[in-house]
Amino acid sequence: MVERKIFAGPKVRRVRNGLGMTQTAMADALEISPSYLNLIERNQRPLTVQLLLKLSSAFKIDLDELRSEAGDGLGQLKEVFADPLLAGELPGDQELVELAEIAPNAASGVVKLYRAYREQAARLSDLMTLTTQAGATPPIGGARLPADEVRDVFESRSAYFPRLETAAESFAASLSADQDLPFALKDWLRAECGISVRILPVHVMPDLRRRFDRHSMRLFLSERLSPADQTHEIAIEVAGIALKEAIGAELGELSLSTPEARRIARFELGRLAALALAMPYAAFLKAAQGVKYDIDMLCARFSVSFGQAAARLTMLQRPGASGVPFFLMEIDSAGHRLRRMGAHGFPRSSFGGGCPKLNIHAAFLQPGQILSETVEMPDGSTYLTVARTQEGPRAPFGERIRRTALLVGCDSAVGANLAYGQSASSGQLPVAVGPACRLCERKGCLSRAEPPVTRPLGLDEMTTGLSIFDF
Repeated sequence: MVERKIFAGPKVRRVRNGLGMTQTAMADALEISPSYLNLIERNQRPLTVQLLLKLSSAFKIDLDELRSEAGDGLGQLKEVFADPLLAGELPGDQELVELAEIAPNAASGVVKLYRAYREQAARLSDLMTLTTQAGATPPIGGARLPADEVRDVFESRSAYFPRLETAAESFAASLSADQDLPFALKDWLRAECGISVRILPVHVMPDLRRRFDRHSMRLFLSERLSPADQTHEIAIEVAGIALKEAIGAELGELSLSTPEARRIARFELGRLAALALAMPYAAFLKAAQGVKYDIDMLCARFSVSFGQAAARLTMLQRPGASGVPFFLMEIDSAGHRLRRMGAHGFPRSSFGGGCPKLNIHAAFLQPGQILSETVEMPDGSTYLTVARTQEGPRAPFGERIRRTALLVGCDSAVGANLAYGQSASSGQLPVAVGPACRLCERKGCLSRAEPPVTRPLGLDEMTTGLSIFDF
C-alpha cells in the first residue's frame, strides 16, 4: 500500500514558535539539519514516519492533529470553490489544503465573504419575488446595467481605435512571415510567456470557449470552435498581453462610470485588438479595395470568419487611409439585436435597423447565402445592405445550433462600386423600409409589427387597411 505523504509545515512551525525554540534547537532535538527542518516548515518536504514519532515523543504532539490540520476549514473552502463562478479556477484540492494550513485566518475570511455573498443574493431574490407578487414591475427591468452602458458607448462612437491599430500593426510585423498566424501566435506565447495552447474535447470543457490555466500555464480552447474562431481566441489572449498598454490607453478615453463597465469594455477592446492582429490595417485595407470589399474573398485571404471580416471592415477609418464607412448589426432568430457598430458609430437616427423588411431577417430562410439589396428610408436616403447568417460553435447531436445573422451596410452612393453593388441595383427598385415600426409612418405596410407613436389608430370604422395597425 502506498503511504500518504503528510505535509504539516505550518503546524510544526507554530509548535516551534509556541515553545520559543529556534530552528536549530528543534532540528537538534529531532536529529535533522536546520535546512531540512526549514524545508519541512515550508511544505517542501513531507514528514516521515520517524519524524512523526520523534515529534510525538519529544513535543507531545497528537499525530491525528497533524493529519487533519486543515480541519473544517478545508471542507468549507471546497464548498466555496464548488460554486459555478469559481469551479474552473483550481486544478485540484492541493491549493485549498495549503491555504487552510498556511493561512487559516485568511481561509476563514474567504468563507465568510462567500457566505455574505450568498446571503445577499438570497435577499435580492426574495425582494424580486415579493415585488413581482405585489403586481409591480421588477426593479431590474428598468435598470441601466453596465453592459448597456458599454454597448451605448461603443455604438455611438467610431470603431477605429488608433492606439490599438498602431500597436497591433507593429506586433504583427514582428511575427515570423514564414508561419501562418495561429502557429506564429502559439510560438510567441510559448517563447515569451511560457504558455502552451491545447484543444480540449467537449466533455472536458463543455461550456467554455477559452480558459487560461495559471497553474499549468496552458491556454485551453474548445474543440467546438472553428479554426478561425480558435485563432481569434488565441489572438485575444495575445492581445491582452502584448497590447495591454494600448488597450489601457483606449479604455481610459471611454467615459464609463463603474468598474464593471470598464471590465466589460476591456473585454470588447481585446476582441477588437484580436481582429487588428489577424487583419493588420494596411494589408487588410489594400486587400479589401482590391476585391471591392467582397467579404468572402477577404475571409479566404486572411483565414477568418465572415463575422470577423465584416466587423473589421467597420474599423477602417485611419485619417488619410480610410475605407468605405460600413456599419454592422447582428441579430438572433428572435430578432434580438446582439451587436451594433460602425465606422462613425451605428446610424440609429438615420437607419435605425429595426425594420422587419430588412434582408437580415430573410437571411435565416437561406442559411449561408449572401443577400444584397438597396433599401430606401422614408426621408429618401438609400443604403446598400448585405446580409448573411453565421454559425456558432459546433453543437453535438441533439443540441440546437446557435445561428445569428449579420447585416453590413453603407450609403448606396459609395456602395455602387462594391462587389455587391451590381446585384443590388440590377433593375430592382429599392426596398421601402423604416427605422422601426414605432417611428415609421408608411401606410399599408404588410410587415408592420407595432403601431406608430405619431398617429392615432382606427379613425374610420368603415374601412380596413392592409396593416393590422391602421392609421
